[in-house]
Amino acid sequence: MQERVTDTHELLTLAIEQGDLTLTEILQSEIADISSQLREQEFQLTLSGEYDKRNSILAIHAGAGGTESQDWAQILLRMYLRWAERRGYNATVMDISPGDEAGIKSVLVNIVGNLAYGYIKSDAGVHRLVRLSPFDSAHMRHTSFALVEVLPEADQQSDVIINADDLRIDVFRASGHGGQSVQKNSTAVRITHIPSGIVVTCQNERSQFQNKEYAMKVLRARLMELESKRRAEQRNKLKGAHISAEWGNQIRSYILHPYRMVKDHRTGYETSDTNAILDGDLDQIIQAYLIDNVGR
Repeated sequence: MQERVTDTHELLTLAIEQGDLTLTEILQSEIADISSQLREQEFQLTLSGEYDKRNSILAIHAGAGGTESQDWAQILLRMYLRWAERRGYNATVMDISPGDEAGIKSVLVNIVGNLAYGYIKSDAGVHRLVRLSPFDSAHMRHTSFALVEVLPEADQQSDVIINADDLRIDVFRASGHGGQSVQKNSTAVRITHIPSGIVVTCQNERSQFQNKEYAMKVLRARLMELESKRRAEQRNKLKGAHISAEWGNQIRSYILHPYRMVKDHRTGYETSDTNAILDGDLDQIIQAYLIDNVGR
């Protein structure tokens, strides 16, 4: 890159000194190509984190607000499933808790693919929706919140060592959707990690074995996150406080009324094409965040 910039600069200086305009198009093309290569290399730096190449576990939790927030959580689920499809990732719903009237209370999704965590980690935080409520007979404007958690999938061999004696495993009949073959048999699995108190439930698969595998996958990711937080707290004592993804710290707003706009509050990126965003076209808004935070 340095050699290309030096050569182009020398050629440009020579052309100016000699008043040679025949090189204009060649120089413009070369400068544009160098700029494009630089942006690509800069973006690659954003995906060089310790866990960026790994698969990801995505969790969505409806906030306070009942049906409104539960419907919003389901809209976000669809958005991320469509995003994963666009990128050629394999997304599997591992566990889902249906809403009381509509939507979902929470969901766990395993996103499998190269750099899955590196990309989607930027969406961890509180997501805010403003719209005219389809559940309000007066069609009043409502604000809903949902929390998105993003975890890298843990390496079973090296990242987390789990003692079998530290686990309590319960099996029970699945509830909600899934059909009679799921609900008749005790296929759902709940794993409690006694030392940490972490509880993971998976019941979306027909096989108890598959549900246990998924539950262990989530448990390993949760334990790895716990250890990462512990190390981060030690670092923050030296370099200052870190703002966590808690209620009130929304990272992004999706406005559908009285105007249409999606805005990322961390980077200032905004677009009026709300339909595209909610249909999973997230790459630009994700890249804007990653580039803005490179090296931080």
